[in-house]
Amino acid sequence: MAAAADVLVVRLPPPSAEDPLRHDKKKFLENRKLSCVFQVPTSSSAADACKLLDQMTHAARVAHMDELELYFAGDDDYGPFSARNELESLNLLLKTINTLLVAANDGAKGVLQVLVDEILVRLRSVGLTDNHQMALQTQSHETEDSLLKWGEQHGVKSKLQIAFFEGAGRGMLASEDIGVGDIALEIPESLIISEELLCQSDMFLALKDVNSITTETMLLLWSMRERHNPSSKFKMFFETLPSNFNTGLSFGIDALAALEGTLLFDELMQARQHLRQQYDELFPMLSTKFPEIFQQDIFSWDNFLWACELWYSNSMMVVLSSGKLTTCLIPVAGLMNHSVTPHILNYGRVDQATKSLKFPLSRPCEAGAQCFLSYGKHPGSHLITFYGFLPREDNPYDVIPLDLDTSVHEEDGTAQSVSTSVTNHMVRGTWLCRLQGPPTYGLPPPLLSHLRAALNCDHHESTPEADIKENDRMVLETLVSIFTPMLEGLGEADDYNRESASWDVVLALDYKDLQRRIILSIVTSCGSGLAMLDS
Repeated sequence: MAAAADVLVVRLPPPSAEDPLRHDKKKFLENRKLSCVFQVPTSSSAADACKLLDQMTHAARVAHMDELELYFAGDDDYGPFSARNELESLNLLLKTINTLLVAANDGAKGVLQVLVDEILVRLRSVGLTDNHQMALQTQSHETEDSLLKWGEQHGVKSKLQIAFFEGAGRGMLASEDIGVGDIALEIPESLIISEELLCQSDMFLALKDVNSITTETMLLLWSMRERHNPSSKFKMFFETLPSNFNTGLSFGIDALAALEGTLLFDELMQARQHLRQQYDELFPMLSTKFPEIFQQDIFSWDNFLWACELWYSNSMMVVLSSGKLTTCLIPVAGLMNHSVTPHILNYGRVDQATKSLKFPLSRPCEAGAQCFLSYGKHPGSHLITFYGFLPREDNPYDVIPLDLDTSVHEEDGTAQSVSTSVTNHMVRGTWLCRLQGPPTYGLPPPLLSHLRAALNCDHHESTPEADIKENDRMVLETLVSIFTPMLEGLGEADDYNRESASWDVVLALDYKDLQRRIILSIVTSCGSGLAMLDS
């Protein structure tokens, strides 16, 4: 909307009233003197337009910040905060500017097109610094190609093709250049495996009155039987699934032993115990009560674990055309691999007009490049447990939670504090922080605020510099005393021949190395900070 003939007004949405982080985001904007309204002179040069775009990007980033990004952001940090945040922010700006461009007069179209072109350049740059590209493997994928052909016969539209990648298995390549907003994959709703399909089966009729069996459990049981059904509509889908998913739920004794002393060890043991307990509650009870439906040879523990891993590693949350949000299996789409810098971010709603699930790109993908999907904002421990891999890129969600006494009252009067929507403290690799010196030393500001309050050494405007240094020393020494034993508890890096090790042991050792690297970075940053204070 133009305020005057020679000035365009660009309005970004302010923090929503429904956003639980609204207070934090408003404060974040205020502290950095950021606005959601921008005046763009139609006579702006390309350089001036790009400077205005920088300011718009700073504000758009705040709109898409999550709790973790707010927690780790420093006082003078304007981003980028993560690849996900950057993609969401730039796509918001692209949509906003394109909307203005449609209705703009000839005098305004020039500067708006400059902005659009620059946004596309910036979107293209997201992920280009990734030095951990997966190598293609020359391996037959006739079986997977048959799945894609089956899908196309049932209405699937795809600009992707199947390939195998070193260390990742199956994945999908762009068969042509795919631009921002283009649909890489489109799946008819009729091919989506969901509870609506379950409700048409005799299994649902048998189980609907059985107490304590959830819809998710029914779907899991349905997939166990459908896998062995020779006349199933989804026969091709089930035949192309791996016989082993190799997730953390299938870790052997040696891999678990390698993880001892880590949080992942506890998570895996609890998850496996939960699944075994769930299975024992169902069988042999269901086989006794409904012997024709729940045949004992099909509903074994091994098959139950396989089905659990199938749904954990391949399911997606989707809003169907009925308006219901439900957990689904999406044939073909499940072949795409996850990345911290994905091409596809938003894909969770069936299009009402076409009755299909579309996968649009948030950043471009060139022909021959692997096309990545986001599985969500997950730490490595979650990805190992339920998907069976650890991202090769730096993952901003790889955090270590801290068990600290949060009963200490923390004043909310400084720019670096975050409101009570954040109650837990955590750390992550300090290499992700752009500012390594004082006042944060590469560490999360809320954690430092908490420790200063706990140690009764808060900073105030009138605090002498010598006292500030002494207070910082106390905080850094406290952190060293917390993390040094944690580092020692992980032991030295294992001198292990990983080429001859089993997949699960390699994955366990990689995770332990990551934990060691994160904790070492904390200790090192604290040591560097103490050295600065001594200089």
